[in-house]
Amino acid sequence: MTSRIEGIVARLHGLHPRLIDLSLDRLLDLLAKLDHPERRLPPIVHVAGTNGKGSTCAFLRAIGEAAGQRVHVYTSPHLVRFNERFRIAGRLVEDDALAAALEHIERVNAGAPITVFEVITAVAFHLFAATPADLCILEVGLGGRGDATNVIPPPVATAITSISLDHRELLGDTLALIAAEKAGILKPDVPLAIGAQPPEVTEVLLDHAERIGAPVWRRGQDWDIAPAAQGLRYQDRGGTLDLPLPSLLGGHQHDNAGIAIAALRVANVPLPPHAFAGGLASAEWPARLQRLHGRLAHCLLPDWELWLDGGHNPGAGAVLADQLRNWADRPVHLVVGMKQAKDSAEFLRPLIPLVASLWAVAEPEQHLALPVEAIVEASGGVACPGPHVVDALAAIVAAPHGRAAGPARVLICGSLYLAGEVLKQDG
Repeated sequence: MTSRIEGIVARLHGLHPRLIDLSLDRLLDLLAKLDHPERRLPPIVHVAGTNGKGSTCAFLRAIGEAAGQRVHVYTSPHLVRFNERFRIAGRLVEDDALAAALEHIERVNAGAPITVFEVITAVAFHLFAATPADLCILEVGLGGRGDATNVIPPPVATAITSISLDHRELLGDTLALIAAEKAGILKPDVPLAIGAQPPEVTEVLLDHAERIGAPVWRRGQDWDIAPAAQGLRYQDRGGTLDLPLPSLLGGHQHDNAGIAIAALRVANVPLPPHAFAGGLASAEWPARLQRLHGRLAHCLLPDWELWLDGGHNPGAGAVLADQLRNWADRPVHLVVGMKQAKDSAEFLRPLIPLVASLWAVAEPEQHLALPVEAIVEASGGVACPGPHVVDALAAIVAAPHGRAAGPARVLICGSLYLAGEVLKQDG
């Protein structure tokens, strides 16, 4: 962030005693003062979920842009620059435009109590309403029912990605309770696209959809996607699409890509068939099984690979474990840094048996970093203290399983905030 933007955001933090407060009245009052920019947006696809919603938004954007459409996208959190949250008709917002929008919303709000996320959601609507576009992708920040993005008029489609246990202190301590919060984005007569879900989650989503009259497109019944000879094959009642493998690595991305396609098709967004293939092949989303090639990668040996993933909850741990099984051709060393209040033990549990070594880290500028000692404890004493990423990389290479062992992979994971610090260091 520029110092101008940092100063505004710092002031906004003082307007409400809590960082997160899942209610909508404060934002609705502010939007009324702004003449309701949320009512002047292009057709919206609203995306919720625990894991995969950012990747699904990336696929939605890439498909729209492959068709020549101008697409607004609002996501969170950012990894390196605050501007990453706002993509206006295909381009990240410029510093001056973002600072001016923040200052305008700050003036209009006039010191009234409001959370930072509510303000920046208003900023997104204000910026998007000022620029013509063909499609708008909104990612839920947290939950769904009380999330700031849920003030919008009915979208053309909603999408809910994989739901697992996360943010239990705010959303509930069971999958059913969390699913009920996510289901809060559903609207009457607005179609919902969902992929693979635990049975108790599917039951909650289907029950809520039936109560309010929201049609559901469900993987395995209304649409499906599966590996094919040349990539993937997507099928629904409208026909079949032969697609390349997604640019985003991992079998879980097939589900996210399918959800994006289903949402656009059920919403009848006018797209040529080639846009779906082009979008899957070109989608970009950092820190989701991203291969690094910069300064940190050069800390390793030439035939080693360095990967980064922001996964941080039990569901993400299970997904990463599946990827580690696919990487059985060479040893994998895990470097983990986590956020305070995360379920570190459950995240690590499926990963520990699959790695050659485990290292706990906390970067100096990592927001709300869990202490290294707590990660070591959560690992049952398996993890070695880094204590920083560069230290862990050097130790991995220097150890007996390093230089003499042949090619290997290193995966850094556990926190999106850690991922942001790693991307800064990798350059």
